[in-house]
Amino acid sequence: MWKNKIGILVACLLLVSCKMAKEPVQEKPNVLFILADDFGYHDMSCMGSKFYETPNIDGIAKEGMVFSNGYAACQVCSPSRASIMSGKFPARHGITDWIGAPSGEKWRDHGRHSKLLPAEYRHKLPLEYVTLPEALKEEGYKTFFAGKWHLGEKGSWPEDHGFDINKGGWDAGGPRGGYFSPYQNPKLTDGKDGENLSMRLAQETVNFLNENNPKKSGQPVFAYLSFYAVHGAIETSQEKWGKYRDKAEANGIGESGYKMGHFLPIRQVQDNPVYAGLVEQMDDAVGLVLNSLKELGLDENTIVIFTSDNGGVSAGDSFSTSNLPLRGGKGYQFEGGIREPYFIKVPGLTKGGETCDVPVSGTDFYPTILDLVGAKLRPEEHSDGISLLPLLNGKTCGERALIWHYPHYGNQGGDPSSVIRRGNWKLIHYYEDNHEELYNLDSDLEEQNDLASLQTEKVKELHTELFNYLDGVGAKYPEKDPIYKEEIEREYLKSVEQKKLPGLERQRKEFLKKDFDPKNNWWGSMTTVD
Repeated sequence: MWKNKIGILVACLLLVSCKMAKEPVQEKPNVLFILADDFGYHDMSCMGSKFYETPNIDGIAKEGMVFSNGYAACQVCSPSRASIMSGKFPARHGITDWIGAPSGEKWRDHGRHSKLLPAEYRHKLPLEYVTLPEALKEEGYKTFFAGKWHLGEKGSWPEDHGFDINKGGWDAGGPRGGYFSPYQNPKLTDGKDGENLSMRLAQETVNFLNENNPKKSGQPVFAYLSFYAVHGAIETSQEKWGKYRDKAEANGIGESGYKMGHFLPIRQVQDNPVYAGLVEQMDDAVGLVLNSLKELGLDENTIVIFTSDNGGVSAGDSFSTSNLPLRGGKGYQFEGGIREPYFIKVPGLTKGGETCDVPVSGTDFYPTILDLVGAKLRPEEHSDGISLLPLLNGKTCGERALIWHYPHYGNQGGDPSSVIRRGNWKLIHYYEDNHEELYNLDSDLEEQNDLASLQTEKVKELHTELFNYLDGVGAKYPEKDPIYKEEIEREYLKSVEQKKLPGLERQRKEFLKKDFDPKNNWWGSMTTVD
């Protein structure tokens, strides 16, 4: 009898042992990195917008840490994206403008009659870099990319820089086919006519999580969801447009929505119902992925990060949003161009509702993620980034300088300039005439009070530090255009104010009319066949 009992016990132990052997143990956390395109600091309800509705993005902020002084590494997309991948500031990696932008004498074709010829820049992410996904692959991660890439032509696509799977990442910086299928994207098969691009990218991410579920495989995953939204051209469905048109009317539609900037008009109000619908579509897509994490039981072991690549578009492109009280927007050297939503949620570490006011950069994601997953840091790679783990733990880190280098004009009306922020001080160096502005962001977040003439020693100190860095990494600078004529530029700017500005005001009112109809079946969104 005892022999039978012992036999049964041994059999049970063997059964349990076999079962345990079949259930893999995941040692490292998963990482979901969500990158929005052209999404402004105040384009979310949780960051103060009274117009846009973003409950799913808000949820990441509420459950994680909000870095209130979080920055993109540049005021336009490609440089910022390269900095996330490499941990280097743009002046160091050399991609200082969006890839495809004209430089040198080709800038004249833009018809802006500018004083300077923009600097040359690198047109692809260097293959010799060990990128963030490559570093994670060495740690055993399965890597996935969906959405906008814009870091080089074929041969420098996501699959060439460490991603096992690429859905939709290629040369283009915008949605060539718009936000509804067909997409005109060689890396993304078309869905049914009218399928929404943001939801499709989210679904591809969900499919990846299902097919590579770490709870089944034991292999951790790094999913990088890089939306094309909310880049222009802006498009939405009739239903979402109607919702926000009515909301704009309830809020009160002002007579004007723009004021003239240096080179272009700048939007002053958040009341564009087409853009608001596009924002909500992206938020719906974020919700789809977050809900999938919960359904798969992965949410308690998945780090979630949300950020943007540059400020909201208040001028140029589609003139979509206002970043006020921050000055400027995408393409600008001011806070509206570089300060971003910057949320990090780490299960078991962030308690939710925490805010950190230490200035941080897109270059910091690389070392921070490595630190969070227990990997060794690679300071020789992420040379301009630091791990934010001490800050996530409620500790401090030493003060350092953040540096921006944009020796270009761009499409949005910003100036060729370089910027340094140290502590609360921000110095802007302008290349057209080499003058400098100094702001104390603690007391003057709107950058309205230039203190350069009063704080000459601080200007000298920051100028020296800025150019020691730029010269040290071999930064390139713009040059004077020998055929520039001030009177021709003056006439051009006069025509912008007299023609472009009134045209934008008319378009704004057109979007807000009750009978507005884009006359293209709402960008093809109404052609979906169930």
